[in-house]
Amino acid sequence: MPSPYEVILGIDHAVDHPTARHDHTDRGAESRTPLRLAAVQPLCVPLDVAANALAHAAAVRAARARVVLFPELSLTGYELDAAVVSVDDLRLAPLVDACAETGALALVGAPVAGDHIAMLAVTGDGVSVAYRKMWLGDAESRRFRPGDTPAVLDVDGWRVGLAICKDTGVAAHAELTAALGIDVYAAGVLESAGDAAVVDERAQRIVAAHRVWVAMASFAGSTGGGYTEAAGRSGVWTPAGEVYARAGTEPNELLSVEII
Repeated sequence: MPSPYEVILGIDHAVDHPTARHDHTDRGAESRTPLRLAAVQPLCVPLDVAANALAHAAAVRAARARVVLFPELSLTGYELDAAVVSVDDLRLAPLVDACAETGALALVGAPVAGDHIAMLAVTGDGVSVAYRKMWLGDAESRRFRPGDTPAVLDVDGWRVGLAICKDTGVAAHAELTAALGIDVYAAGVLESAGDAAVVDERAQRIVAAHRVWVAMASFAGSTGGGYTEAAGRSGVWTPAGEVYARAGTEPNELLSVEII
């Protein structure tokens, strides 16, 4: 079966957009390899974790990236009554297999035990809860509890800070995360088409304050919570504030870039 991700925006700016790197490791920036990073806006089937995991797996294979970022609650859709997803859920096996085949780390969205909106880290070795959303929307807070700590993952010497949607609009979140030492601020988000500019505005504020790469994977198409038309337009921004790559507004688009 062919992948639904037939159109891939693949960009390599290593030559025409060189940029300074902040080193937060003991090895030095020059010994660190470039990072291939993808942001995906998959078509989501509401509440169908099995179908969505298969779509995520197809996207991971299509992206050919080390880190593959997905939107908020991407495994269930923005369904605030969705059942929690456990890290040993067998429905996630196809996604684990795809990460094993490609060497990818997939950062996917799901509700988890304790009633948190979370970002799961999926590798070929399995699934773990990487981060719990710290700032909740009003409707979210009727069910979910906020997480209490920022999170950073080390990926091949790159420090990747994690965020989920409303977190990106709270200056304190970026400050707390950046204080841990980060090279990339990676967020899974959801905005309506009418609020598409919000993603870019937030990315620009984070870049201006912290001079790091910013990557945001944004829902496209329709999902729950009244989001009949989500914004899409996932993007990557440089530490200098330039738009490095941008997806369109349709589901099943992804962008894959190399950052240095």
